[in-house]
Amino acid sequence: MKFAHMADIHIGGWKEPEIKELGLKAFKEAVDKCLQEKVSFILISGDLFNTALPPIELIRDAAAALKKAKDNGINVYMIPGSHDFSPSGKTMLEVLEKAGLIDIVNKFDDNGLLTFTEDKTGAKITGLLGKKGGLEIKEYESLEKKHLEEETGFKVWMFHTALEEFKPESMEKMEAMATAALPKNFNYYAGGHVHYIFQKRDKNSLIMFPGALFPNNFKELEEFKHGGFYIVDDSLNYEYVHINLKDVKSYFFDANNKTPDALKQEILDKVSDYENKIVTLRIEGVLESGKPSDIDFKEIMAKMKSAFYVLKNTNKLTTKEFEELEVETGNVDDIERKIIQEHLGQISFMNAEDEAKITEALINALNQEKEEGEKNADFELRVLVDSIKVLNLEPISRGIA
Repeated sequence: MKFAHMADIHIGGWKEPEIKELGLKAFKEAVDKCLQEKVSFILISGDLFNTALPPIELIRDAAAALKKAKDNGINVYMIPGSHDFSPSGKTMLEVLEKAGLIDIVNKFDDNGLLTFTEDKTGAKITGLLGKKGGLEIKEYESLEKKHLEEETGFKVWMFHTALEEFKPESMEKMEAMATAALPKNFNYYAGGHVHYIFQKRDKNSLIMFPGALFPNNFKELEEFKHGGFYIVDDSLNYEYVHINLKDVKSYFFDANNKTPDALKQEILDKVSDYENKIVTLRIEGVLESGKPSDIDFKEIMAKMKSAFYVLKNTNKLTTKEFEELEVETGNVDDIERKIIQEHLGQISFMNAEDEAKITEALINALNQEKEEGEKNADFELRVLVDSIKVLNLEPISRGIA
């Protein structure tokens, strides 16, 4: 017997259409590799989708890949993750389960005890889902574990939670739990949520995190280049299967003491290997003069038009004007108020007190988060309406007098 373990697929997670499509193709490729390897079943440890209610076209294509596995005798066992979980219970995973394409394994009996789902191979699978903010950690404290630990046979525990002892330094602020909180006496612990590749063998068991099936953000593209998943047998031998659909070339540029033109020329001179590749440009530092918007990225993009896609990160690129702002350390609200106070008096028809109040209220209006299940158009309209209220503007109507 051998099985596949994947996690954090995040279908639909990228806003760039070309990269978003690659994320979906990575899942299709992974299913095809499972067919080639003749695995008995597939484990997905949370976050198949990037949201509980993804767009219909992503559901359609993901369902087709799941059906391909099912038609070839491969069952797919899954738990919801922090992204495809919904407190309301309205998630697309339940629709896929009703259609017979997946089995969600975190089920409880009438006595409130977690049950096992048994695969045709005899493997017994169960686990707990992941929730936003690590809220599932509290459920481990009250979980009845005795019957789970005493169950015989080859057992798999699925979870979508960071483990404190094995958490990467870069994720030190992520909510995590102690490994001791996991039920004992399982052969395989199929982890998800933490986007890094990790394995820990302990006597007769394996704790495994396969990382994201496809990089989920700019930093992951830089660090990992691509994703993958594990194939494991019942003797706990394992192989990491790489899913590499496009090569990634990453470049870093130091902007300190450079003009926008000089920085642009350095990028043009240095970036050469980009044909049909994903290119990441990370630019950091303080420009000697000018603004980040003065860098001619149109020319840069024109040169690299044969790249599959070019992504740039200028979050830490600034100018001397902003670098010289003296902002005391504090919480975000305090910092925002200090910056507002330092720049009052730029609106000639308004007194300073009103200017400060309106600026702060406008920041709050624009800082709203999209609610779960809310359509983009509705979210944008809500932000626009709230902003108009802050500015005390009347909608413009046009007609014939």
